[in-house]
Amino acid sequence: MTAPVPATPPYRGRRFAAFLFDMDGTLITSIESANRAWSRWAELRGFDPAYVLSIMHGVRTIETMTRLGVSDPQAEAAWITRQEIEDTEGVTAIDGAAAFLAGIPQDRWAIVTSASRALAEARLGKAGIAIPPVLVTSEDVERGKPDPACFLLGADRLGVDASHCLVFEDTLAGLSAADAAGASGLAITATHRHPLGTAHPAIRDYRGLAVAVAPEGLTIVDAAAAHDKDAAPA
Repeated sequence: MTAPVPATPPYRGRRFAAFLFDMDGTLITSIESANRAWSRWAELRGFDPAYVLSIMHGVRTIETMTRLGVSDPQAEAAWITRQEIEDTEGVTAIDGAAAFLAGIPQDRWAIVTSASRALAEARLGKAGIAIPPVLVTSEDVERGKPDPACFLLGADRLGVDASHCLVFEDTLAGLSAADAAGASGLAITATHRHPLGTAHPAIRDYRGLAVAVAPEGLTIVDAAAAHDKDAAPA
């Protein structure tokens, strides 16, 4: 059963300089595609697919390969990336994500993902999510999540301090990276069957939510209330 959108928007009334979004599991769901590629790789290389799938979400492919102890992490990561780019079947936008993003000025949000740029572009294109001017990918940092470097870089490219940003994430590694960057975190649970196990505020998806834009910052608001306010006569 689909969980309802919370009556009270998260961080109600709080203004942020910018929003930083993870991609997979946060703006789009690509779990079927990723699972197919990683399961195929695991079977070919003699690893237990269930174990590999349990450790690969939310972190850079190269770091998963290093953790698995393969002899050539770069080559194996490149193999996975090719498979995922070629197979985007089932990649779709998280409910309400496109409309939510459409309400944010382009210079006030960024995507910060553990995927490569080529893979990010392929998946976002398949899901119908516009690519923002600031897109931080795996090639841009030496250490992936939970290291905060990616979110610090995203904030810097937007010209704001990370401590004034809200990070949208679906993994504990990503939320830990947000914490380490000094940012606020919001968990997205659309792709989770069980509680994420975090003290951060959480929403299932973006339905019923909108963004109020002001010189002082961005605020998450109730979409219906925002529409009624816009529709009210002057």
